[in-house]
Amino acid sequence: MQANKGKNTGPELKLRKLLRKAGYPGYRIHWKAEGSRVDIAYPGRKVAIFVNGCFWHRCPRCNPSFPKSHRDYWVAKFEANRERDARKLSELEASGWTVVTAWECEIRDAPHDAIRRIVEILEV
Repeated sequence: MQANKGKNTGPELKLRKLLRKAGYPGYRIHWKAEGSRVDIAYPGRKVAIFVNGCFWHRCPRCNPSFPKSHRDYWVAKFEANRERDARKLSELEASGWTVVTAWECEIRDAPHDAIRRIVEILEV
């Protein structure tokens, strides 16, 4: 697991490129807000974007399979990831932030839908 990156992942880089191309370059990366590290943040607009990997955060669309060995470990790990994600989301929303989750598969398969969804929020 040491080789798995937490910052500047492929989907994150692609989404940042799409945001710049759409005319929204003023974001901050890995911004610390309300005790969370937000992947992409627009602090002035209070918009936080999390770029979640399908495997690690258990994408509801992809429904990735569990590893076959050490199943108990992985079930506990993924559950802890989900709980942490939910806690971060609720803390940010309680502080007035709008939170968007962009999934790895969404950025890969339908990047224009993902960017359209984010731009609609940024334009409000």
